[in-house]
Amino acid sequence: MFGMRRAFRLESERMVLRLPAHSDYAAWTSLRETSRDFLTPWEPVWAPDHLSRKSFTNRVYWAARASKAGTALPLFLVRRDGVLVGAITLDNIRRGPAQSGTIGYWIGQPFARQGYMREAIGALVHHAFTTMDLSRIDAACLPENAASRGVLERSGFKYEGVAQSYLQINGRWRNHVLFSNLRSDRRGRTDIR
Repeated sequence: MFGMRRAFRLESERMVLRLPAHSDYAAWTSLRETSRDFLTPWEPVWAPDHLSRKSFTNRVYWAARASKAGTALPLFLVRRDGVLVGAITLDNIRRGPAQSGTIGYWIGQPFARQGYMREAIGALVHHAFTTMDLSRIDAACLPENAASRGVLERSGFKYEGVAQSYLQINGRWRNHVLFSNLRSDRRGRTDIR
């Protein structure tokens, strides 16, 4: 139908990556609550209303606005059987000479170390390079987050250095290891420190 915009979605082998919807509230809240102890060491402090319906509604509206404006692409990772497993966001999308963005992600504890995040990163990076015409994707993680560092390396990201006091994580300013993936990467393998 003329004027109708098809809802954004990427498909990978086992998942659909799509914008969050109001109907995801129960699944999202349940997964975040179940995974709280697993996630909080790696994330900013949750607001007191983090799991509230109002907070989730704001998240859904922000995702729709940011996607439409082209500034971010916040996606839920939904297995083909309809189960929510986590989320990934391509954020800080910059156009013009930069043609770049930054990814952030989380996976629910029951689905960790099963290859879902690597699959999601691969699908989103491919889309960013081929469809969105981005040239560079950045990512950062805590130095001790071996799982996150590993998934970035296995997804083609290369170590670039350390940013001091990069983000507040779990209530403290923390250093982060910086990675990047370039559309035309000729750097070869780089060693992680």
